[in-house]
Amino acid sequence: MIEEIKEHLTGKIIPFWEALRDDENGGYYGYMDFNLNIDKRAVKGCILNSRITWFFANAYMLLKDPRLLDEARHGYEFMKQHCLDRENGGVFWSVRYDGMPEDTMKHTYNQAFAVYALSSYYDASGDPESLGTAVKLYELIESRCRDEGGYLEAFDRSFKPASNEKLSENGVMAQRTMNTLLHVFEAYTELYRVSGREDVKKDLEWILGLFAEKMYNPGLHRQEVFFDRDYHSLIDLYSYGHDIETAWLIDRGTEILNEPEVTAKMTPITKDLTAQVYKTAFNGHSLAQECEKGVVNEDRVWWIQAETVTGFINGWQHDPSKEEYLKAAAAEWKYIKEKVIDPRPGSEWFWLLDKNGEPYASKPIVEPWKCPYHNGRMCMEIIRRNIDAS
Repeated sequence: MIEEIKEHLTGKIIPFWEALRDDENGGYYGYMDFNLNIDKRAVKGCILNSRITWFFANAYMLLKDPRLLDEARHGYEFMKQHCLDRENGGVFWSVRYDGMPEDTMKHTYNQAFAVYALSSYYDASGDPESLGTAVKLYELIESRCRDEGGYLEAFDRSFKPASNEKLSENGVMAQRTMNTLLHVFEAYTELYRVSGREDVKKDLEWILGLFAEKMYNPGLHRQEVFFDRDYHSLIDLYSYGHDIETAWLIDRGTEILNEPEVTAKMTPITKDLTAQVYKTAFNGHSLAQECEKGVVNEDRVWWIQAETVTGFINGWQHDPSKEEYLKAAAAEWKYIKEKVIDPRPGSEWFWLLDKNGEPYASKPIVEPWKCPYHNGRMCMEIIRRNIDAS
């Protein structure tokens, strides 16, 4: 499994994203349709370019191939020159193909992914400017996006509150979301890992308190997903992919924090989330999308399948008696190989499949949310964990 995943990373995912490099306007092309046609004039999502920069920085640190650092540098330069708002601070939601601002919304989720990418790029390159920018964005999140209860999410260009359509789904309009909090936590984990800043550590511990006290529902063995400002849940929803992703990201965060009391508080939660996903959402080969008001959406989403592999491997490593998790990860990887990976030359993973494993031709191969973050990270996590174990 490890050798297959490494071969997939180096032979499929990395070459695919290298081929999307835009040497004329910077960054990476923002759209490829289902028929593998690249739109070189498509909008470039700033989240997409942050995630690609993060991906190449981490691929370089794992594989030590200098060309991967060059790709990360290419993404970083585009972020620095075009995604950052030099007048008002923060990162735009998207820019045009030529780097001019397109959607100037400032979203906490988007700021977090820039922190994530810049922190990793600093680790890969040693460039102090990238770390300095990551710290400035962290300070901006804390000063402009946080209130006494947590993090608000959507703002206009000058950080006045705005409507949160971009992170609200399922017919609700949320002021706080589990998804944004998760990726703020993930970004701060990376920033703390590379900087050792005590203020970031303090904020990480505070965020974990929010997960334990506001997001996690022990009675239903899940996280709530969408909230109003006072953390009233807005919908009856199991988000299986987010639950399994959260479990391993929190475990990773507590390992980096290395505070026994924090670990003791969070480990029962991450174990419960993993167990519930395995029990209710995994059908022996892959993971359903979600369950809303008791109705399961049986579609298979690319990123959820990737997080399932990492999440079950993580669950097994933290409790080796759970051999069923190891078997589930292997079965999921087999499903990914057979169904999710697009066999066509010049492609990568399908976005969405029906319950029978047939891809939806309406979904593109690349767009602002479709990136090498989840599947590339899955590959690197499995390879790293084997290296660490050996």
